[in-house]
Amino acid sequence: MSRLHVFDLDGTLIHGTAAPVVISRRLGVLDEVHELERALLAGEIDPPGYAVRVHALWGGLTEDVVAEAFDDAPWLDGIREVWAEIRERGEYCAVVSLSPGFFVERLLEWGAHAAHGSRFPAVPFREPIDPAGILTAAAKVRIADELCARFGVGLDRCVAYGDSMSDVELFGAVSTSVAVNADHHVGGLATHSYTGRDLREAYALVADAPPSPAG
Repeated sequence: MSRLHVFDLDGTLIHGTAAPVVISRRLGVLDEVHELERALLAGEIDPPGYAVRVHALWGGLTEDVVAEAFDDAPWLDGIREVWAEIRERGEYCAVVSLSPGFFVERLLEWGAHAAHGSRFPAVPFREPIDPAGILTAAAKVRIADELCARFGVGLDRCVAYGDSMSDVELFGAVSTSVAVNADHHVGGLATHSYTGRDLREAYALVADAPPSPAG
């Protein structure tokens, strides 16, 4: 039977930071985004509110800046190799993130079968952002369920990789989960836990393991 591997982006595939942070560093608005990150974690704003404010800060965003930020991000080692092995096994891999889709979707070129992020206007921005297109933690479960249907697997054959509060609901919905450099929100929920900089080592925890019983 096949499996679906669902990867978070910020703090998971990108080590210790998030796509909006690496983009904002390129645009010179890092302090402003750090304050928004703090407010988001404190519950003072929600993901749509965060996205609206980030969109306003990124007036100078271009495709070149996005490409530079993507290339400069502190990626875990071995991402392409893990996804190539998943494909060779006849399994599926996807990235689901609250970060902008125009950043997340670049990972399709690395071998992901699917990549889903929050819906922002095309870069450079000429249109306002629609808060309805911004993903939430609950949306991760919905998208994982849709991907399972697309690829013909059940949530009991889904492996989730994540690091923080936005992954709690997904970890609760799947049978197997891997906490990657995780905080206290998911560290105690995960089937497996990994600390380090190489996705190959995290993947090895589940590569040949049978699925855990659904909770």
